[in-house]
Amino acid sequence: MTMLLKWNLPYLKSYINQQFNLLFAGESAFQEIYILTLRPMELTIKDTGDLELAARKLIGFAGDEKVFLFYGDMGAGKTTFIQSVCKYLGATGTATSPTFSIVNEYERPPGRIFHFDFYRLKNQTEALDLGYEEYFYSGHYCFIEWPEKISELVPEHYIRIDIKVLSKNERLLTFKKI
Repeated sequence: MTMLLKWNLPYLKSYINQQFNLLFAGESAFQEIYILTLRPMELTIKDTGDLELAARKLIGFAGDEKVFLFYGDMGAGKTTFIQSVCKYLGATGTATSPTFSIVNEYERPPGRIFHFDFYRLKNQTEALDLGYEEYFYSGHYCFIEWPEKISELVPEHYIRIDIKVLSKNERLLTFKKI
C-alpha cells in the first residue's frame, strides 16, 4: 500500500485537493489525510452461505493488518464469522468458541491464529495475566471477541468488524481500519 501511495502521490494529492480544497506541505501530510479518509466496507449477509465470500473480502480489506476486533450483540454471529475466516486462511481443524478457555490457538500454514473471547473477563487485569501482549504483537492473526472488555489494551491499529443483526439470518458486516 505504501508503494501505491508513493506511485500515485501526485495524482492523489491533486484529486484530494480538488475534492476537499486541501493544500499539502509534503508526503507525510498526505498520508495522514489519506488514512483519515479511508472508507469502511459494508457487506450484507443473507445467510451463512455468504460467509466464505465475506471472509475473503475481510482479509483483502485488511491487507497486512493481523489484529481484528469483533463487535456485536450476543448471538450476532461473531464466532460463526471467525470460523469462516479461519477456514479461508487455511486453519487446520474447526474453530470453536473460546468462551471458557479465553483463547484458542489454530495452526495454519505458515503460522498460527489466536482467537480470543473476553466475554467472561471480570477486568482487564485478567488479560494482562494471560499475557495478551505476546499474542497481539506476535505477527500472527488475532481475532478478538468482546474487545470492549479490554478497551485500554487493544493495539493502536486494527481492523474493526461490527456485526448488526438485520433478521434471523441476515447480518450487516462493517469493516473499518483503525
